[in-house]
Amino acid sequence: MPCKSQISHLLKLPVAALCLFVFSASAEARGFLDFESGAAFTGYNDVRIPSDTGTKISLKDDVAAQPALALRFRGGYTFNDRHTVLMLAAPLTVRSSGTLERDISYQGKTFAKGTQVESTYRFDSYRLTYRYSFINSDSLILAAGVTGKVRSADIAVMSDTGFAQRSDLGVVPLISFMVQWNFAKPFSALLDVDALWSPYGRAEDALFALQYHPADNVAVRLGYRVLEGGAGGSGSGNVYTSSLFHYAIAGITVRF
Repeated sequence: MPCKSQISHLLKLPVAALCLFVFSASAEARGFLDFESGAAFTGYNDVRIPSDTGTKISLKDDVAAQPALALRFRGGYTFNDRHTVLMLAAPLTVRSSGTLERDISYQGKTFAKGTQVESTYRFDSYRLTYRYSFINSDSLILAAGVTGKVRSADIAVMSDTGFAQRSDLGVVPLISFMVQWNFAKPFSALLDVDALWSPYGRAEDALFALQYHPADNVAVRLGYRVLEGGAGGSGSGNVYTSSLFHYAIAGITVRF
């Protein structure tokens, strides 16, 4: 994770943008609401906590991961056709279960070979984003900016004989960009990304979708989302995690 001073500096950018435009009397604003749902499938999900003494556990292979319900809620405003401020809530909980084929140690608790165990992997994301549209034409929209992300994570492993849990709350700055290509009205292609890499960890959240616009203020989409990230460098709190999730999604955006 980046140092606190870097995080504080980067998070001031979307907050300052929000204040500037909300209180600008001359700004012409258009609001929007967005809802997305679908299924999330585990590509890989590896955990070792503590990172120096724990066992590297696969929450996909050591225990079988179930498909998870994926939900996302967004709302925001676009000012003067160029400036967009938006907020996002994206909860995710993945459950796994299985019989261990080896001993594992997690958070100081040992689960023996042959034990039936269950796990929950919760990764809830809340974001505030500011984007500026560098290109805003009938055929192409290209926007980029910054995102302040608050992640609330929790990983628990349990059996009839034991329970171990690790929770974490952190703030992550991300680079944000969006491309929408209106290649054949009423259809468009959308690429929407929040991502950043640092020596402390990484995070990528990318959506590629095909959209249909039944009206000027409505967009319905089907697409593929990938969520990938991890921590394990110095300053990561004696934690190693590395995960990848594939999403099949449907969503709708309504402007007003």
